Amino acid sequence: MTNRIITRIALVCGLLFAAEGFAFAQSKSFSFNMIVSSGAAKCLPHAKAQVKIESLDPTAEDLYLTAEGLPPNTDFDFFVIQVPNKPFGLAWYNGDVLTDSAGNASQHLRNRFQFGTFVIAPGVAPAPQTHKVPPFPDALENPETIGPDGKTTGPVQLYHLGLWFDSATDAYNAGCPNTVTPFNSQHDAGIQVLNTANYPDTLGPLSRFNP
Repeated sequence: MTNRIITRIALVCGLLFAAEGFAFAQSKSFSFNMIVSSGAAKCLPHAKAQVKIESLDPTAEDLYLTAEGLPPNTDFDFFVIQVPNKPFGLAWYNGDVLTDSAGNASQHLRNRFQFGTFVIAPGVAPAPQTHKVPPFPDALENPETIGPDGKTTGPVQLYHLGLWFDSATDAYNAGCPNTVTPFNSQHDAGIQVLNTANYPDTLGPLSRFNP
């Protein structure tokens, strides 16, 4: 193969990659899958979900969740999280997902679901004492987020998604472990069922969407 042909192929590939990058940057929607969590793989082997995010630029995003393979007539809690598996890092409660009699569910949430989704704690402040019951009572105060320079200015990006049983009893009735976790409004949820561990820990799907 001559150098001239190689040069032309490289030029064409470069143009294709540039066009693909431009199309991605200009996209107003992004779709991806959620997979069954390792702790629920044996009891709910067919659980899965599809997610589509549409931009309302510059104000917010619409997130459409469609799930299947879940227990029927059951409540779940949806979170944006730092990493998909334990220890999960920081987590942000977004809403509930209810299944129908066939174990299918759909939900529409409007919020910030893209590369700019983050939390920050510039300093320590008193926290509301809404729930004081063990094993997960409310914290007395928030932890600080420390930036690379040692100052309290470091944002933490949240790029993953997770879905938890709203009740440890519901998890047990579905044949899953009845472990109690803090992932609902009363801090007495069940185990995680779905997550986005099909993406790297620090490059969750929300990091891929930059409308």
